[in-house]
Amino acid sequence: MQKSTNVGQAPIKKRKRMKIPHIYVLLFLISAVGAIMTYLIPAGEFERTPGPDGRETIDPESFAQIESSPLSLIEFMTAIPRGMIDAGEIIFFTFIIGGMFMVLRRTGIIEVGVDRLARKFQTKSLLIIPILTTLFAMVATIIGTPELSLVYIPVLMPLMISLGYDSMIAAAIALISTALGFTAGVMNPVTVGISQQISGLETFSGLGLRVVIFIVIVVIGCWYMMRYAKQVKKDPISSLTYEDDTEKRELYKDERDKEPQPLTKRQKLAVGTLPIFFIILVYGVTQLDWFMIEMAGLFVFMAVIVGVISGLTLTKISEAFTEGFREVLMGAIIIGIARSVAIVLEDGQIMDTIVYGLGSIVGQLPGVFSALGMQYVQLLINFFIPSGSGQALVTMPIMAPLSDMVGVTRQTAVLAFQFGDGFAHIIYPTSGYFMAALVIAGVSWEKWVRFFFPLFLIYMVVAMVFLIFAQMVQWTG
Repeated sequence: MQKSTNVGQAPIKKRKRMKIPHIYVLLFLISAVGAIMTYLIPAGEFERTPGPDGRETIDPESFAQIESSPLSLIEFMTAIPRGMIDAGEIIFFTFIIGGMFMVLRRTGIIEVGVDRLARKFQTKSLLIIPILTTLFAMVATIIGTPELSLVYIPVLMPLMISLGYDSMIAAAIALISTALGFTAGVMNPVTVGISQQISGLETFSGLGLRVVIFIVIVVIGCWYMMRYAKQVKKDPISSLTYEDDTEKRELYKDERDKEPQPLTKRQKLAVGTLPIFFIILVYGVTQLDWFMIEMAGLFVFMAVIVGVISGLTLTKISEAFTEGFREVLMGAIIIGIARSVAIVLEDGQIMDTIVYGLGSIVGQLPGVFSALGMQYVQLLINFFIPSGSGQALVTMPIMAPLSDMVGVTRQTAVLAFQFGDGFAHIIYPTSGYFMAALVIAGVSWEKWVRFFFPLFLIYMVVAMVFLIFAQMVQWTG
């Protein structure tokens, strides 16, 4: 009889996958590193001057070192609470989105709408991904509001689950489509418009190449998401959010074998009011410069009016709001903690020093490497300034004249900014609206990174190809 060869040997241990720390821990550690940097990096600042549309920009020739002001223990202790206050607009918007969607669910119109869409796309469900992705990307590339992903996710979630997909694909359609449109910036006033004004270029010049970029990155994004969705449909257990979606699958389980659920007269009337609110939203964003506060106020009115019309009592509407608030609570906290990273760097007065130092590095690079260097400098800066317009106002006054010195056209410098700013919005945990969107979708940041990072790398390569092309032809638009 053959004896076991494992006698006396230690049991073989399974290799454990490296686990990313909880997002609270990760953001706290980043803040701590930032606090330490205030002791190591000299403080400095640029003078601020009026910029496009009355916004404040920097004078690139004015950088000077100032007296060091490293972060005190009290300042570090209060960074997170101050981050909560500073990010209050986004936090409030997140709560309102959660509450509004819960009210709409209580009316029953979400379930009926999902049932009808699921039936319509029953045999061609994959087509809904490129259709919605293209539509959302077109909106974002014109009005420059990727934050609309927060509005799309609550509607997409029950539809994707009902069609046999998962929370990840619902979040992906909303986040990737809006990020792609924002990045390509065909007529994006928030990034391209401001950057070109600062750089002395004709506003929205270079439209042709940006349209090509838009088409290429949207096609790649659709392919990537459809590939993942097809795998989930074939093998549900392969979903990155399979366990997390257990309750959602039960809530939005497929009922297409049953008779279609009819709308009551009151529900039909409630549904009829939704396009009115959508028209008001689009008009407010495009014509009245509405942002999160105004949008949140509109959503409160919408939830109450639609709820009352559909037959809910004010008490039930209030309870639905409370339940919705609870569901997005973690996301709201994350937004405040993420904002604390920038608070730390601003308190230590090293943000301008970091921007100046990175710009100086680019100035040492030759030819085509300068254009690529600008992209990656913008990519790094975006971690600390996760705002397209904010980053443009800080960096483009430096990058525009620097591009003249290193032989890069100003149009290419703007394109490098677009690539460095746009794609990172949906991977950095310091991006407030992005983290809020993940919480609304019920997708953890760690799992999102596992899903999105390969696509992010693909986009980095695509960006480099376009920048090399722009540099080789000395693109001026």
